Amino acid sequence: MTRKVILTIAPTGGMAHKNQNPNLPTQPEEIANDVHDCYNAGASVVAIHARRTDNMATCNPEIYREINRRIREKCDIIINNSTGGGVHGDLTEGSENSQYQELIWEERIKGMDAKAEMCTLDPTTIICSFDKRELLMHTSPSRCEELAKGMQQRGIKPEWEVFSPTHLVQDVNRLIEMGYDKPPYFINIVLNAHRGFQGAMPYTAENLQMMTNYLPNNSIFCVSGIGDAQLPCIANSLLLGGHVRVGLEDNLYYGPKKLASNVELTERAVRIVRELGYEIASPDEAREIIGLSEPVGAEAYA
Repeated sequence: MTRKVILTIAPTGGMAHKNQNPNLPTQPEEIANDVHDCYNAGASVVAIHARRTDNMATCNPEIYREINRRIREKCDIIINNSTGGGVHGDLTEGSENSQYQELIWEERIKGMDAKAEMCTLDPTTIICSFDKRELLMHTSPSRCEELAKGMQQRGIKPEWEVFSPTHLVQDVNRLIEMGYDKPPYFINIVLNAHRGFQGAMPYTAENLQMMTNYLPNNSIFCVSGIGDAQLPCIANSLLLGGHVRVGLEDNLYYGPKKLASNVELTERAVRIVRELGYEIASPDEAREIIGLSEPVGAEAYA
């Protein structure tokens, strides 16, 4: 039987701006339309970041619900909302002109309150370097537990998002052992974010292999390759038995000096999956692989 591959599209993120790539969707209808196009191209999961009307980052649950409702009216793709947020907008505190800021915890956790099927859970305390600023992403062990407990209470499946082996062997394993998730555990391995995230791992085939060696038992994994690592990470993940993620959140370019669109990145990933002899999972097939129940209908977001 041909192995089914889950393809995640990450259309927006919480960092890039439209002046970097005009194809970046930021408003609810814009995001929903782009996600629908990627769904038609083969995406089975969407990793959503929300933006305010001024295009700056937010975890406002009302905006998330609006995005989720518009997506669900168009298709049954798996909805995964971020609790990482972003590096500007509602997520930062302190003077915009100061070199050092902190991502606001109370804003980040609002990402759980929009009835998503999944939410990212980043068990990471790191410094993000962005626009000549240093931003502390403070996710201490107790905060990791607060996120995991909050997701469990809301019936949300965590997507464990890890940037280094320590994230796997410390908080991911600890929280799984405490009963905050049920197998299969969905782990998103992020590689090549080391230029902007202190403590993150660069992409090499050896580093990806090492990360998979530390996965908890009964895990499935996806790989997010940042920037020019996105393309090799697709093939490398597939060869190791994993799933793939693409999108403008992770990579603004299709090739050297050529800006990408989310649909182009999705279509290319689908071609690679099929050329390697695998098949793309539908949203329902992805739900079965991940261990999710039926999707929430659009009326739940009203």
